[in-house]
Amino acid sequence: MTRAARRVVVTGVGLVCPLGSTKDALWESLSQGRSGVAPLGVAAAETLPVGFGATARQFTGEIDDFGPLPKERKKAIRKGLKVMCRECQMGVAAAQSALADAGLNLGRPDPDRSGIAFGMDYLLSDPEEFCEGIVNCMDGQERFQFPRWGTEGLAEMSPLWLLKYLPNMPASHLAIYNDFRGPNNSLTMRESAADAALGEAYQIILRGSADVMLVGATGSRLHPMKMIHALGQEEVAVGMGNPAAMSRPFDRDRRGMVLGEGAGAMVIEELAAAEARGATIYGEVIAAAGSSAIGRRLEARRGQAMENVLQAVLQAADVELDDVGHLHAHGLSTRSGDAEEAGAIQRVFATRKKPLPVTAAKSYFGNLGAGSGSVELIASLLSLQHGRLFPILNYATPDPDCPIAAVRDGDVPPGDSFIHLSVTPQGQAAAVMLRRFV
Repeated sequence: MTRAARRVVVTGVGLVCPLGSTKDALWESLSQGRSGVAPLGVAAAETLPVGFGATARQFTGEIDDFGPLPKERKKAIRKGLKVMCRECQMGVAAAQSALADAGLNLGRPDPDRSGIAFGMDYLLSDPEEFCEGIVNCMDGQERFQFPRWGTEGLAEMSPLWLLKYLPNMPASHLAIYNDFRGPNNSLTMRESAADAALGEAYQIILRGSADVMLVGATGSRLHPMKMIHALGQEEVAVGMGNPAAMSRPFDRDRRGMVLGEGAGAMVIEELAAAEARGATIYGEVIAAAGSSAIGRRLEARRGQAMENVLQAVLQAADVELDDVGHLHAHGLSTRSGDAEEAGAIQRVFATRKKPLPVTAAKSYFGNLGAGSGSVELIASLLSLQHGRLFPILNYATPDPDCPIAAVRDGDVPPGDSFIHLSVTPQGQAAAVMLRRFV
């Protein structure tokens, strides 16, 4: 498949993550091998099932966290904060920072030619939202009376409560604040949402339905209920030890994923439009693909799904195996997930003349849910800019079940292109390929 005549480039990036809220802070941490995983605090140790994680500590949710803003837009966002949950706030902040980085926070593009594709996790209410209503429904023996909830419990809930937790709200807020009237979609595909959103936005521009797309994803695995879900359904690193050493993708001694939170966003544009306004170009999007694979008993076949998307993205980009500079792996740090991913990579790239360098930023900040992919994409774009890859943190002992060429030091060149790979526990995989702009 040959590329269309229209070309799509990245002109702005923004993020909120455990390593900081700027591209410089992110790159500094990656370059210096600094982990964002740390103890969650005394209160967390007493009330939460996991005592460590990767929090975006510098993000307070105050208006100053949303980057440079025109006066009226700052006023509108400040007013809207009360109807945003934390994941939504992080997503809006990352996206506004990306628009500022692209030079679009003041001079607006054509509203009808500007759209949004944003990835999300599933959202859960904070338990505190229900406290007053629950108390109102207690009897004299402090037992909850279900029949009273509809008349006496709901009355104590904020009438705007639901708006905080709808997964389409980041895209909705961003469209309103920035007057983007073009295509708008929200993708709730967990960890593969960022790649899926970028792929959709890329196709929208290729077919001429928009010239500018704001694309990203936000998520968290640190919500108390999401922690419980993860512990019950997935492989999570628990127990004692140095928190910063817990996330160790593809290492023989990995113990499971680390839970985190964060968001990332990019502005992508049609090349002629970007060049016409003198935009800085981080890289070019050249292909995207998605796949899902399940067995006859509805069990996820993650390895097959990842193999499918790697093959598909290579075909869509019309490149040879040896033309790929590096692969940014999903790298969840789980026993089964890493082995399945490494197997898919090995099967697809087995005939390369030189081993394919593989890195994984989750080793620095764990699983940020849907937000992981966007932050990882920015990390690889920065690698292209700086001319070197960041190593997989905590990768000490190769695992025979993970036959990859893991990046172990900062002297490995990133090449001129990369593939980013992601997958959900349900077997939904997505991949995108970007290259250095020439």
